[in-house]
Formats: sequence, C-alpha cells, structure tokens
Amino acid sequence: MAVEILVKNVANNDSVRMRVESNEKVSDIIDSAAEYWKKDAGAYVLKKGKTLLCSSDTAVEINLMNDDILEMMPDPEGGRK
Repeated sequence: MAVEILVKNVANNDSVRMRVESNEKVSDIIDSAAEYWKKDAGAYVLKKGKTLLCSSDTAVEINLMNDDILEMMPDPEGGRK
C-alpha cells in the first residue's frame, strides 16, 4: 500500500511530495529526492521527527504514514555507508 509524504530539503528550504510504496527503502526515497533536486544522494540522510533513519529500512519498518514529513539533510558523517 502506498502513502503520500512530503520530503523537505533543509539545505534549501524546498519540499517535494512523493508517493512511496510500503516495500521502498529509505535509500530509495533519498535517491528520488536527490534526483529531483539534482544532488548527490550519497551525501544526504533522512530524519523523521528527531530520528535519523537507516537507509536500509523500508517504509513499513519506519511506520511511514500519509502526510508524514521527512527532512532531507546533508549527512553529518560525510556520506552514506
């Protein structure tokens, strides 16, 4: 089952609405958002509230719901592992 979310880019204060399938991984969301903003996906992470999301977790595992807001920000550790 798909959900509609909002991904906010904290670096440029822009946002994009996305449709995410339950089996999609956090890394897939980062990839799509980075492509939209023409950024290097490996340089970003996502937060849900105060929680930094693991790139291998799925939408189901992070309990992603309609109208959730995820924040995309530069990776404080300097790149995806």
